[in-house]
Amino acid sequence: MSSRTFSPRVSAELERVVETEIKEWHFHIYFHQNNAEEHAAALKLRDSVLRLRRDGAFVAVPLFRVNTVPIGPHPVGSYEIWVPSETFSSVFSYLCMNRGNLSILVHPLTREQRKDHEIRNAWIGPSFPLDLSTLPIRSDEIPLQYPSLRLGYSAKPELSLEMRLKLGANVEHLLASEKEAARAPPRE
Repeated sequence: MSSRTFSPRVSAELERVVETEIKEWHFHIYFHQNNAEEHAAALKLRDSVLRLRRDGAFVAVPLFRVNTVPIGPHPVGSYEIWVPSETFSSVFSYLCMNRGNLSILVHPLTREQRKDHEIRNAWIGPSFPLDLSTLPIRSDEIPLQYPSLRLGYSAKPELSLEMRLKLGANVEHLLASEKEAARAPPRE
C-alpha cells in the first residue's frame, strides 16, 4: 500500500455547485404605500440596517431610493437591500427578528431575474403577487453591485476545490462519533 495521501478526484457535481453558488441577494421590504404606519415602520427598519452596517454587524446596502408606489414587479411600496453571501445569514436573521408586520421578498441575483423572483424566492412574512412581465428572462451578465466592496461576485474565491474536499473530509471525520448525524455515502 502506498504511503501517499489519497486525494479524491473533484466530482462534476462539486464543480457545478461551486460554479453556480449564489453570491449576492436582494431583500425587498414591502409596505402599503397608503399606510403611514407601515411606511414609517419600513423606514425605521431601514435606518436600523444602516446603523448596524455602520457598526459592523453585517454588510447590507439599502438603495438610496425608496419606492412609494409600485415599481417593476413589486405591487406595493418597497425598497431594496443588497446583501453579499458573506453576511446573508446575519441580515436574514436580523430581518426575521425585527421586521414587525412587514413582508420581505428575498431572492438571489443570477442571470435569470424572472426565475429569481418567481421560483428561487423566499418570503419573510406573507407573500405578495408579483408582476413578472417586467423582468427579463435571462441577462448576459450577472448584475454586479458594489464591486468596490470586493464581496459577493466581486470577491476572490476563498476555498479552492481541493480545499473544499479536505474540509468535507474533515467534517465527515469529526461527525463520525455523532450518533444523530447522517453519514455521507462512500465515493464511487
